[in-house]
Amino acid sequence: MLRAGADRQPCVIENVTARCRERAPWSFDRRTARGLGGSARIAICPPIARARCGGDAMSSEADGSKRGRFLRKGPAMRTSAPPKQGGAKTMTLAINGHSYALDLDVRTTLLDALREHLHLTGTKKGCDHGQCGACTVLVNGRRINSCLTLAVMHEGDAITTIEGLGSPESLHPMQRAFLEHDGFQCGYCTPGQICSAVAMLDEARAGWPSHATEDVAAPRVALSDAEIRERMSGNVCRCAAYPNIVAAIRSVAGGGER
Repeated sequence: MLRAGADRQPCVIENVTARCRERAPWSFDRRTARGLGGSARIAICPPIARARCGGDAMSSEADGSKRGRFLRKGPAMRTSAPPKQGGAKTMTLAINGHSYALDLDVRTTLLDALREHLHLTGTKKGCDHGQCGACTVLVNGRRINSCLTLAVMHEGDAITTIEGLGSPESLHPMQRAFLEHDGFQCGYCTPGQICSAVAMLDEARAGWPSHATEDVAAPRVALSDAEIRERMSGNVCRCAAYPNIVAAIRSVAGGGER
């Protein structure tokens, strides 16, 4: 069989010399090369074997014999980097009530735009696969994983990060509740937890049911502990502060069933 790879380069020769077969028997292919006619065969020689048997030279023997006369090399190996896809684009993003003009590669995620270009590092990069929720932000009031969306897709949208929910002097009610109920330990996931909780309460007020909703036809969703856990299941806390997180959210929601 022909072997592919960066360290294999085909040499098409009329008759593979005994010397090449002896030094590289594992790479000898006896199939007749298509389109070349005659009895030409293909040998795939590793670089060290080619250096020894002369597979890249006009003659495979030191005495100049033409038993291994070179006919044609295989496809040249690519030495230059492939052309870049995409390109830079000037875009305007509305974040936390401010407008930002950015020159970004169209492949830049919203998360990287926030952290690496605008230095809004409250939004965290956890798994970078949309599985942990640490990168949760609000786009037009709805929660999304910013690692799974491109910045260029959100021109004209209202983006809110943890920095835009409140300030140290004037905390958002959800931020204050997390402090009062000790809803965190290391704090790495907390910005995503808070942003997700704010949007989750809006979803519940709008009557959106979840998998844990007992009566999907009810005009008002009762936020029990089970309901809150289900709706917040996309936000992982590796410190396992879940009981306090649920208590903080329930206090902002106005009590509710336990």
